[in-house]
Amino acid sequence: MSRQSVAKAHQKIQELAWEPLYHEPVSQYGTDYTFQKAQKKDPLKQVLRSYFPMQEEKDHRVYGAQDGAIRGNMFRQVQERWLEWQKLFLSIIPLPEISAARAMPLLFRTVPNPELHNGQAIQMIDEVRHSTIQQNLKRLYMNNYIDPAGFNSSLRNFQNDYCGTIGRQFAEGFITGDAITAASIYLTIVAETAFTNTLFVAMPAEAAANGDYLLPTVFHSVQSDESRHISNGYATLLMALADESNHQLLQRDLRYAWWNNHRVVDAAIGTFIEYGTKDRRKDRESYAEMWRRWIYDDYYRSYLVPLEKYGLVIPHDLIEEAWNQIWNKGYVHEVAQFFATGWLANYWRIDPMTDEDFEWFEYKYPGWYDKYGKWWENYNRLSRPNGHHPIVAEDVDYQYPHRCWTCMVPCLVREDMVIDQVDGQWRTYCHEECRWTDAVAFRPTYQGRATPNMGQLIGHREWETLYHGWNWAVVVSDMGYVRDDGKTMVAQPHLDLGDQKKMWTLDHLRRMGPVQSPNVLLNQMSDEERAAFHASYVRGGPAGRFAREDS
Repeated sequence: MSRQSVAKAHQKIQELAWEPLYHEPVSQYGTDYTFQKAQKKDPLKQVLRSYFPMQEEKDHRVYGAQDGAIRGNMFRQVQERWLEWQKLFLSIIPLPEISAARAMPLLFRTVPNPELHNGQAIQMIDEVRHSTIQQNLKRLYMNNYIDPAGFNSSLRNFQNDYCGTIGRQFAEGFITGDAITAASIYLTIVAETAFTNTLFVAMPAEAAANGDYLLPTVFHSVQSDESRHISNGYATLLMALADESNHQLLQRDLRYAWWNNHRVVDAAIGTFIEYGTKDRRKDRESYAEMWRRWIYDDYYRSYLVPLEKYGLVIPHDLIEEAWNQIWNKGYVHEVAQFFATGWLANYWRIDPMTDEDFEWFEYKYPGWYDKYGKWWENYNRLSRPNGHHPIVAEDVDYQYPHRCWTCMVPCLVREDMVIDQVDGQWRTYCHEECRWTDAVAFRPTYQGRATPNMGQLIGHREWETLYHGWNWAVVVSDMGYVRDDGKTMVAQPHLDLGDQKKMWTLDHLRRMGPVQSPNVLLNQMSDEERAAFHASYVRGGPAGRFAREDS
């Protein structure tokens, strides 16, 4: 099809739009933004008769590569350490994709631009396609990998494990609250424009280095659609900027969207890339180096900063703080340590770090061993049952962290933890910005302005609180993370499946004390006890260490 005929078809589509005059349309999805009906163009001008043949060709390549991987015996060569972490990743990622599809109808009524509606409708089809090929990839892993346990149950299990709940709150942010905040600023302006760079470009590179050639095939096919989604977000942003009354909301939403994406995406993808790999070449990029290139330079400096001339207030301080968290405060390393601490409450196996891993971390992050080396040595020492408890219940100088009420990633950089009483409940936050999001931004009024369409972070959010007082064996059984024999756990703190005596079972967990929710305990404290606890907590770390008495 010629480009001229595509342009004509695209223009014809706009003529099919109309505003009904015979009744007052019902507002299905609310927004506090206002829009001028300025003509904003969809630069890609995609239409279905050109879109579908292109996507069909891409799908042929994806499914052809999958067939080739099976015939080429890829699953006997891929690193187990890598594929185990894919049990978590591939259980979570289809939900953000399908949530992104559901987010597009939020914009049909709130953004008065038929040309953009066409692009949003095509994005909705994109997102459904992404979820489909990702779930098919997971099915392929399940059918061919040496240990399918975890792949086979993750669709129903990811939302109730101690890590998957973080991904769930991230994905549901695309479809809750103010329609523009959720579906445009949070999803297209930040998540898709910035963080898909590490998600769909950097991570596939690491997969290939570990012998996994299917994930790069699938996720590069996904990433090739993101230019359309970025275009949708950019055009909507320019429309919002045209009305000065929106600038206050844009500043609020960009701060919230940036920080929550950083806390969740960097936590997950950083851990997969740094701790899920066996590729320890000194010349390959660390996650910090990838982040600096893909997000700081390509997104922040090349995309966001030029928008200042249109009146967009850029959260420079938060972007610099995100980099500070990754490079100076060890954010990704703290997250990986937390994931491994709670290995028994998940559905994948977490490989201990080796001397080769230690050497690489020390080379890329000078001082890493002094902070984290001893804990990982303890993790290795306690990885096989030998009369001791799992590491979470052993004395390894690790203080189990409080959850952040907002992003749900625990308060791992101890010095940044904030406590506040919101809606009659004492809550902990990983950073002042997350406290601001819950206590200030997500409220019916913002800086004196009525914002009735913003949601609030309510309900039973914390995994530990849901299971407070339960025996660990009962918790694991309730979540369904048990193998077919009814007692051996799906999760293991090692990769050795050859000897049943090295496998942890429910019987090992019954000897442990009950799960304790830090938030429940916090709310049971007196004001004096709470203040003393907070002062001690922020003096702790790195690597979760208890505060020293002389600090």
